[in-house]
Amino acid sequence: MPSTPIPPPAPVWQVGAKPLPLRRDGFGQILPTPPVLATRSLPTADLLPPPAGNRFAGTVDAIPADVLARSTWQAGCPVKSTELRYLTLSFWGFDGRAHTGEMLVNASVSNAVVTVFGRLFAAKFPIEEMRVTAPAELTAPPTGDGNNTNAFVCRPARGQTNWSAHAYGLAVDVNPFCNPYTKGDLVLPELASAYLDRGNRRPGMITPGDPTVAAFSAIGWTWGGTWTTPKDRMHFSSNGH
Repeated sequence: MPSTPIPPPAPVWQVGAKPLPLRRDGFGQILPTPPVLATRSLPTADLLPPPAGNRFAGTVDAIPADVLARSTWQAGCPVKSTELRYLTLSFWGFDGRAHTGEMLVNASVSNAVVTVFGRLFAAKFPIEEMRVTAPAELTAPPTGDGNNTNAFVCRPARGQTNWSAHAYGLAVDVNPFCNPYTKGDLVLPELASAYLDRGNRRPGMITPGDPTVAAFSAIGWTWGGTWTTPKDRMHFSSNGH
């Protein structure tokens, strides 16, 4: 008799599967970090072919029409689509494998951003996910478990009406779950409270003087982890915002 196929193991955590109850400010309830995410090490799905020979590769191109269509760019954004560039970048996942990610950035910083991620690849700094943010993500119910490293997102600054540096393609968020944003009692992502203990060093965290801070500092960018309030540990920007 033919053997019964063995189904693949269920993922240890499905990102984005469980919407959180909402606070009055529209963010999700700040809940304890699930144990499986307290030392985050989820595998990376390959959206693009991995780099040949585990060697860093970075490309800079005009944004393909299909990529622009699935991005958050629209006519009301503060930059023209022609002012943005589409990057592909090699990175090491938490799974110990090399992957290829994608990112939209302002044309004026595109080559510098490639240089940064080349340095992070050389340092084997782990990144879980790197993909272009989709429009539906801007209005989706919060799940508090995202960890996507990204740059251009056409949205206002958190809790404000003025445009974020991300809306100009002049900021990059790195491993948001491992490097949460805090302001008062707000923690973003909402399930990332375990990562507020910065003395408990875990893969993917950004700490003063580490390779991530050094790589962005080398191109003149500032780190939101040095701010007092809010403290934006995931955030690097070319304009200090």
